[in-house]
Amino acid sequence: MLRTLFALTALFSVSQGAFAYLDPGTGSMILQGVIAAIAVVGFTIKSYWYKIRSFFGKGGSASLLDDDEDGQRSE
Repeated sequence: MLRTLFALTALFSVSQGAFAYLDPGTGSMILQGVIAAIAVVGFTIKSYWYKIRSFFGKGGSASLLDDDEDGQRSE
């Protein structure tokens, strides 16, 4: 067991350079994914906030899609 642990430690401690290259398109895709994740988290929090607020009777609709007849959200 000790020999295996030592061999794995030696194997992972000695490495060579990868010489990897990330082009601008890859960086742009990563940035787009981060921005999209932030937007999804914000919308999810906002939609649950309306549900929680409606549950405790603070007024407002239970959903972002529920509107009054005149197109305004009731408060």
